[in-house]
Amino acid sequence: MPEEYRGVHIQIRGRDLPGRDCCDHAAVVVGVQRGREVVDLRSADADEIVWAFDATDVTARDGAPDVRGPFVHGRPGGRFLYLSWGSVAPGGHPEMFRRAKLMLDPALLAAAAGATLVGEVGLTMANGTPLCAAVRPPVITWTVRPDPL
Repeated sequence: MPEEYRGVHIQIRGRDLPGRDCCDHAAVVVGVQRGREVVDLRSADADEIVWAFDATDVTARDGAPDVRGPFVHGRPGGRFLYLSWGSVAPGGHPEMFRRAKLMLDPALLAAAAGATLVGEVGLTMANGTPLCAAVRPPVITWTVRPDPL
């Protein structure tokens, strides 16, 4: 395994959203977390949401691929992306009420170097509430597209 990998373009495709009013919250939005900040907020009543961003530092760490970047959270071997749910307060600032951890599959990171890692996920749980907790296959489907989008 080479010591350095090229960056990975990541695309999250969310479908089956719970709606603007759910879990005793109104004006519900969902965004991707960059560092401590939630960005690219979208209405929870959209038909589909697509977020796209880059993980610019993909390296070999202890013989396994590892990825870092402003959207990547967690420790090596347990990296993930956060989707954060909130409701828009009267002042226009969203107040987070739940998060989903989209767990990254370390085995796919090497294959995704210089390509696009696509995660497809339904954003409503079986009980009708916004997706939360640690999200792994088969709830999320990860695929690698050879050419960056």
